[in-house]
Amino acid sequence: MKRFIPLVALLFLQSIWLFAQEKEAPIPDPVVFTSSHQGSFHGKNIAYKAVSGETHLKNESGEPVATLWSTAYIKDEADPSKRPVLFIFNGGPGSASVWLHMGVFGPKVVQVDSDAKQDDGAAPFAVKNNELCLLDIADLVFVDPIGTGYSRVIGKGKEEDFWGLTEDARSIAQFMRTWISQNQRWPSPKYIIGESFGTTRAAAVTAALEGGGQAMAVNGLVLISQALDYQGSTSVHDNIASYFTYLPTMAATAWYHERAGQGKSLAAFVEEVRQFAYNEYLPALYKGNQLPQTEKEKIAERLAYFLGLEKSYILLSDNRILTGRFKKELLRAEGKTIGTLDGRYLGTEGDQTADRPTLGDPSNYGIDAAYTAALNDYLSRELKIKSDRPYLTSNGKIGGKWNWRPVPQGAYWEPSYVNVARSLGESMRRNKDLKVMVANGYYDLITPFLDAEYTFARHDIPMERIQMQYYEGGHMMYNHRPDFEKLVKDIREFLGK
Repeated sequence: MKRFIPLVALLFLQSIWLFAQEKEAPIPDPVVFTSSHQGSFHGKNIAYKAVSGETHLKNESGEPVATLWSTAYIKDEADPSKRPVLFIFNGGPGSASVWLHMGVFGPKVVQVDSDAKQDDGAAPFAVKNNELCLLDIADLVFVDPIGTGYSRVIGKGKEEDFWGLTEDARSIAQFMRTWISQNQRWPSPKYIIGESFGTTRAAAVTAALEGGGQAMAVNGLVLISQALDYQGSTSVHDNIASYFTYLPTMAATAWYHERAGQGKSLAAFVEEVRQFAYNEYLPALYKGNQLPQTEKEKIAERLAYFLGLEKSYILLSDNRILTGRFKKELLRAEGKTIGTLDGRYLGTEGDQTADRPTLGDPSNYGIDAAYTAALNDYLSRELKIKSDRPYLTSNGKIGGKWNWRPVPQGAYWEPSYVNVARSLGESMRRNKDLKVMVANGYYDLITPFLDAEYTFARHDIPMERIQMQYYEGGHMMYNHRPDFEKLVKDIREFLGK
């Protein structure tokens, strides 16, 4: 017994020492890489610096709990205080800013097939100077949310503190305030550009910036492939809104593949199906089986005309076509499957009897290798970034752990579709200068353009400050070169430049 007590004491003291060592281990200072560059943008020679690195996010006690990675491009200017700043991020949740960075807004962009005919294949991939980069009129800050890119939790931080709709918005708002303060840019006009879930985030961040004891007013939002109300972008049975919102996009895709609307312009055909959707299809959907058989037949005929599918198939589907089935059925005879992010893309699958695609999204795997390789090479070769950690262009773990609930855990809450549209409307009414541009791709089979129209029309949003723009591309319309140019032109006009 006498020999046992000292051993216990020794083990106890050792555990305290180890705990103290772990607790007191210092968190390294943020790593930042700065480099100087020259570029020609919109016919102007611009000297600028690239600042790529970490910003510590802190808890209420002032302790670093996460390190957020961003890449900023700042024009060399004596007094940049009145120069616009664009904060740019992608979506997911779980996506880094690689797509907007290397796809349209960065000083260099990767080239993929503009006509969506060719898969990106394997390296090498073409990267070129982006003469349409907006650096001549604004500074650019590309943001990688926690868990993406090089961003990660540190110290006492936990993933659940950042992986949620509200938590994510708070962290991005904290980063924006920190960046603005560190760079003395409070007088600068501030804009947010988001894509897909990044538009959900944009609305949530705008609201988050209004509070926290440090109110920051945003001048404008550019919502690329908006996703503010998920009801209209969730194609599942019993969700009547989705049959309605997806119909014009499926029709436009059928038009593109020459299965419907031939002899008509895309705009004319889209307007025709839009009117049918509102005036005939939606009432029929709500009537359901109360609709007489003769009326069901008429609706089926019209759907066959718009979608390029057999009337018999449409009747078997009870006049309700899910997008997954449409993507497999439209070109089944040719053995082709249609892309989700961009209906122009086609894939060839082994299983020709499935009711929906089985290999994945050809408009995703047709470009992802090019973007990933281009970004990694650019960071290391051009920006001289050295890291022993991989840059995660996407993080599949995040989606399954994401907290979509906008209320505290444990509070009573009925499951419903995510919706930040009304919050955006409220932010716009509190900020008379907040304006919004919405970029819609005709062939976007994940966030359909009619959903954007439907969403903005019914959430008490000041429509006089909304600009709707349309493009003959998909979710990432900038992969189509004419849309790349139009998108940049539209944003410049939106910024008043």
